[in-house]
Amino acid sequence: MSGIALCPGPLPEESTTDRALAFTIELNHFDKSLKQLVMDTKAFKRALNHSEHYHRKGFGHQDEVAGVLNQEYQSDLIAEIRENNHSLTRGDVTIRLAESFGFCWGVERAVAMAYETRQHFPTERLWITNEIIHNPSVNQRLREMQVGFIPVLGEQKDFSVVERGDVVILPAFGASVSEMQLLDERGCTIVDTTCPWVAKVWNSVEKHKKRDYTSIIHGKYKHEETVATSSFAGTYLVVLNLAEAQYVRDYILQGGDKQAFLAKFASAYSEGFDPDRDLERVGVANQTTMLKSETEAIGKLFEKTMLQKYGPTQLNEHFMSFNTICDATQERQDAMFGLVDQDLSLMLVIGGFNSSNTTHLQEIAVERGIPSYHIDSAERIGPGNRIEHKPLDGDLVVETEWLPPGQIVVGVTSGASTPDKVVETAIAKVLALKAAAPVA
Repeated sequence: MSGIALCPGPLPEESTTDRALAFTIELNHFDKSLKQLVMDTKAFKRALNHSEHYHRKGFGHQDEVAGVLNQEYQSDLIAEIRENNHSLTRGDVTIRLAESFGFCWGVERAVAMAYETRQHFPTERLWITNEIIHNPSVNQRLREMQVGFIPVLGEQKDFSVVERGDVVILPAFGASVSEMQLLDERGCTIVDTTCPWVAKVWNSVEKHKKRDYTSIIHGKYKHEETVATSSFAGTYLVVLNLAEAQYVRDYILQGGDKQAFLAKFASAYSEGFDPDRDLERVGVANQTTMLKSETEAIGKLFEKTMLQKYGPTQLNEHFMSFNTICDATQERQDAMFGLVDQDLSLMLVIGGFNSSNTTHLQEIAVERGIPSYHIDSAERIGPGNRIEHKPLDGDLVVETEWLPPGQIVVGVTSGASTPDKVVETAIAKVLALKAAAPVA
């Protein structure tokens, strides 16, 4: 990883407003073009796939990059725990590690492609449109490799920093069609690390659009993946959870106040969305990191809703659904359910605070009434018997005496964007704290 390409420094302060305005006008132009050609997003992606400046595979440096990744992110201790039936006992502490946790295949692939891109383009200006994955240590490592992150001004990304000939990485969550078109038109080399499971969801909403169905997307409307997915949809509505889906169900069956509906889902639907018109034919899709059981429940809810309203003979004319639940997300959630069935003193959940899949792992522990601590790195533990952690739907808090005295069993899991080495460091800190505890 010896190539050096300096990340461009900030432009003069007086140019910031002009740059932001110019970019906003340019991106709005692409958004309007895409809305006028709403059925052509799949054709655009197909054409992009055949461009010599677009890459979805590595560059032939797999072996070299694999060695670097193993050194930076793998852990001998975690390998030992895996081999010992996912358990480790030292002194008064027993660690129970989830059977499935940490880096998934899609994340490993995205990070490896980013490393390969830096290796293949050692002197070019290299950018990424968002965090490669939701893990602070991995993103910091990319910054150290002189990968620039597209700046955000207000709530708008400022692509004016990107010049013709620059290399731009699309992260594992994907990127919106308008962003891809903008980069293509600008003459950039695009390296697309989008997880294939995310692309599978895109294909599903394309099928909804082709048959004039509204895509109901189970996700967080501001999340990068859902932003990308909705850009491939025609008409869409994003629901956060089962409660919001039930609100939509009630509107479909009983009608209601349209303005109240639109206010409730402000910013979570496509331009021109009309609940009186656009909820007659619906298809269900999801952000791949959402809670599997809730996605399944939402799908069944809308199937029953359309069955109730239109009857069995007309169901297929009003409802579509495809299995878009990510295998890795499902495996980690299933492993978490198995872990919380054990007799645990507490639960340690490790992953980025903005990681949706990590948050849902935390949710499982909280629902079981297990004291659970979500941290993004081992630096949140200590000094002494204290921890800085993020409760569900809350801000960071500091808790003291979080490790109880005597013998304890600590459940440990990590999100799909968390390297094993981060998990190792957190476990080591827990062991060290208990070993240093005074004898009662």
